[in-house]
Formats: sequence, C-alpha cells, structure tokens
Amino acid sequence: MFCLADLERAAGLVRDHLPATPQIPWPLLQRRTGAEVWVKHENHLPTGAFKVRGGVVFADRLYRDGSGSRGIISATRGNHGQSLAWAGHRFGLPVTIVVPFGNSAEKNAAMAALGATLIEHGTDFEEAREEAHRRAAAEDLVFVPSFTPDLVKGVATYALELFQSAPPLDAVYVPIGLGSGICGTILARDLMGLSTRVIGVQSAGADCYAQSFLAGHVVPGNRADTKADGIAVRQPDPEALRIILAGADRILTVSDQQIAAAIRAYWTDTHNLIEGAGAAPLAGLIQEGESMRGKRVGLIASGGNIDLALFRSWVG
Repeated sequence: MFCLADLERAAGLVRDHLPATPQIPWPLLQRRTGAEVWVKHENHLPTGAFKVRGGVVFADRLYRDGSGSRGIISATRGNHGQSLAWAGHRFGLPVTIVVPFGNSAEKNAAMAALGATLIEHGTDFEEAREEAHRRAAAEDLVFVPSFTPDLVKGVATYALELFQSAPPLDAVYVPIGLGSGICGTILARDLMGLSTRVIGVQSAGADCYAQSFLAGHVVPGNRADTKADGIAVRQPDPEALRIILAGADRILTVSDQQIAAAIRAYWTDTHNLIEGAGAAPLAGLIQEGESMRGKRVGLIASGGNIDLALFRSWVG
C-alpha cells in the first residue's frame, strides 16, 4: 500500500499541521493490569481523535491535484467527519457529512463548527454511507470512504510516532471500526521490521471483523449494538480485512460494560476522558489479564469525543 519513505513523508506532512501526540507510561495502569502500559494519546489532537491525520493526507492530495474543488462528502458517526471537516477547512475544500439520526449531538456540533454541511439520514452508519454515495453521484462530489490508502497512510503516522518513541513493545491493542487504525499500525510495524504483536479489539455487539478473522473471509454483520459509536460497524472492508488477516495476532471482543469500566479506569488512573472506542483496547488488555502480566504493552487511546449525556448514563 505504501513504503517506509512514503510513511515518513506523510509524517512530515502531518507534523506541518498537527502536533505529535504523547505516548505515556502510566504507573496506575501498570498496577491495574500488571503490564508496563504505554498509552498513545490520540485524544490530545485538535479534533480529539486520530482520524484527522488521515484527513490531512487525503485533503492535501485533493488540493494538489485539484480533484476536490467541487467538494467532498462522506458518512460518519463523528471522528472521521470531524477529520474531514478540519482538513477541508485547512485546504479550502467544501465538506458535506452524512450522519445517522440520533448521532452524537456533540460530534454533530463539532463538525458543523468546523464548517461542514451536516445531513441526517438513516438509522445507522451503513444507511448514512449509502446516502452519501447517492449524493456524491448526484452532485459530482468526491466520496471519501472511511478506509482508503491516503487515510491509512495518514493514520499510520501515529504508529510510527509510538514505535519510534516508546521502548520496544511486546504487543499493542488497537480498536477496530472500519479498520484504518489497526491496518496503519500493522503496516507501520512491518515497514519498521518490528515483532510487536498487533491485537484488535471490537465490541461484542459489533463484531463483524472478529467473526471474519475467525472465518478467514468477509462475514457481513447484521448488527452494531454498542454505545461505543466509533466502533459501531456492521460490514467489514475487504481490503482492511486482508491486511488484518495477514498481520494481526488476534481480535478480541469486549462488552459495553467492560468498555465503560475501562473509561472509568482511564479517568481515575490518568485523568484522561477517553471515548468508548478509545477505551476498548484497555478493556481488551484487562480481559486478557495474567497472559500479559510483565509485558510491555501499547494502548491506542484513539479519541476522547464522548457526549456528556452518554458519559453520565453509561459510565458515570
């Protein structure tokens, strides 16, 4: 998909627009899990989540070749849309985002504040994505999928930062939505010649990648029953699954109750507020318990965009 030189150039581009995020070893998380835990804090980015890295790389290409002048459109539950809105504003590209009804009010407000035109359609991400495709064709807009090489390359810069800055890691736990984060982590690891095991984490109520990983091929899901909206996905991306099958060690599933406990743990142990998708890796590490004791482990805190009302009802 790309080589190490491509990734390093993407890292330079991202650094021109965004600060590097810290990777911090938290003693209380070590006490809680028995592992030496290094948290990659993507929640510290201006949009509060990792996807803006991919948005910058994608928007830069459209700006340079002129193909996005009429505008771009995508579907999202929030973080992907915020990344495109932020990058679109930076590069002067009009952005339209389709979200399902009932989407996070705070993420909707953030996308609109960044200049995106917001459209509500459908009951979940898949129905919103179908509407975004229809509007792209009807209005001659560039449709931006949640998984594409530019986005993966941009997202992979967080893994490059982590692997360059932290001590050698035995394993890294990564949440899986549509797959750009875990694929970027796998590709960065392989390009750097590391042996770190990459472990994906999904919600038990939205486990299409976990099922597909076990089967060795795409198994379409029929549900996205989780409050962790960043990983509430029903359909695996075939290219993402190919990379995951080749490079992931395993995929875990965790319950919403376990995710809520991990959000609370992040708050009490680090005073960082992490959204459900971002807390899923910690939930996975806690679930694995003794098998990771004494290991050096990375956790991708992929974002911190959780509505106050959801936090109070689910976690508080």
